[in-house]
Amino acid sequence: MALRAYCRILQIVHFLRIDLSTSEMMGTPVEWLRATQLFVNVVQLGSLSAAARQTGLSPASVSRIIHALEENVGGRLLNRTSRKLNLTEAGEVYYGQVEQILHQIAEANDSVARLQSTPRGTLRVHSRMLVGNQYVAPALPGFIAEYPDIKVDLLLSNYTVDLVDQNIDVDIRIGKLDDSSLIVRKLASAERVVCATPGYLESHQPIETPGDLADHNCLTYRLHLGRTIWRFLDKERTLTEVPVFGSLQSDNGQALITAAVSGLGVAMMQDSSIRRELEEGVLVRILGDYKASHIEFDNGIYAVFPHNRQVPSKVRVFVDYIAAYMKAQLG
Repeated sequence: MALRAYCRILQIVHFLRIDLSTSEMMGTPVEWLRATQLFVNVVQLGSLSAAARQTGLSPASVSRIIHALEENVGGRLLNRTSRKLNLTEAGEVYYGQVEQILHQIAEANDSVARLQSTPRGTLRVHSRMLVGNQYVAPALPGFIAEYPDIKVDLLLSNYTVDLVDQNIDVDIRIGKLDDSSLIVRKLASAERVVCATPGYLESHQPIETPGDLADHNCLTYRLHLGRTIWRFLDKERTLTEVPVFGSLQSDNGQALITAAVSGLGVAMMQDSSIRRELEEGVLVRILGDYKASHIEFDNGIYAVFPHNRQVPSKVRVFVDYIAAYMKAQLG
């Protein structure tokens, strides 16, 4: 960023035929840059005297520097009278370009400063309970050891939180959120898996299509949306919606996993939450030719945080750390 901004300055210098060696005051690009910043200050403040007070220079020094800048540009930039100051046509063109460049340089300097600053302070993190217990909480000891100046305040719930109202720095969510006021970073890909134990499947009717679930004890997640419906997409993207019923409903994913592992019934779980059970054969995937979901089919794990102009370093390093941790765990 800083290099691109500096290169653009040199391009403008060349385009405007500014000879930095022809004036003692403009002997280097840095001196020219300072003179240009002073010119922008004069325009924005509306007078030479106001710019002088802001910079700690005398009005005569400000006038002398602006005059040297005009000589290097090769044209008058300001019309000065005893009562007011106006941009010339050339001054308007010049101001419009260099003001953008100076703004970019300021942003580049801020970026470098953020990179060099030590992340510190309290970091408030909210997460869905299952993801929080399985991945966020286990990652925290290593994160805190690496960043000892950060104190983590971890909140776990299965409810959507308002980041601003509840002063949340980072929210770990399932499914992408389309909200332009928030920054969304994908941490891991995931999908919903319909599963049961081999013992349950051997003792019950086969499950070959989504409709067969109507004859099974389905362990369901409480969504507060009325009756529970599981949704399926086949390879042709044909949608099938199946009302399901069972002896257990819960808003806690771990409770459903425990029940499924015990052989109580069929569950629909995020694959990342039952990775070990699937690998060891404790649970078996059913209806593998279908994409499954409770509501939407984007079931990835995302970090969500407010869209500030400058993302705090404590947020940046946490999101980077949790992304690397989940990649190592899930592959």
